[in-house]
Amino acid sequence: MNTEQEFMRMMDIQTELALATSIHDQPNVRIVNFYYDKDVKVLMFTSFAHNSKVKEMEENPNVAFTTVPHEGTQHIKAKGKVRRSRRTVAEVAELFNQKIPGYHEVIELGGEALVLYEIIFDSAMVTLELGQAGRYSLVD
Repeated sequence: MNTEQEFMRMMDIQTELALATSIHDQPNVRIVNFYYDKDVKVLMFTSFAHNSKVKEMEENPNVAFTTVPHEGTQHIKAKGKVRRSRRTVAEVAELFNQKIPGYHEVIELGGEALVLYEIIFDSAMVTLELGQAGRYSLVD
């Protein structure tokens, strides 16, 4: 298995991830849409500025995620740090719109309340099926 090739393929075709946060030893998981920017090696997602997820991420930036497969068991999982992006939703809107049909409606409805976040991570587990997995390092 070529882990880099499979990582990039799944990041291109999978649109959702289960994002895990934790504060005060209380874990919380939710599904978010995402876009992976391979040029800067960062995973991006949007959130409304004043929801519980944002409060949790501000208190504890350590997160974990797994992509949500829609067919079979192929997925990527990793741990990293989340931060508010320096970029705006408007700057990356077209990237999300190309990957996720109908996402422009989310951006339009969210308006100024929608904020862009990034997850920075060094490596990820790439799983094709039971017994066929490998670690992909994003660090050169």
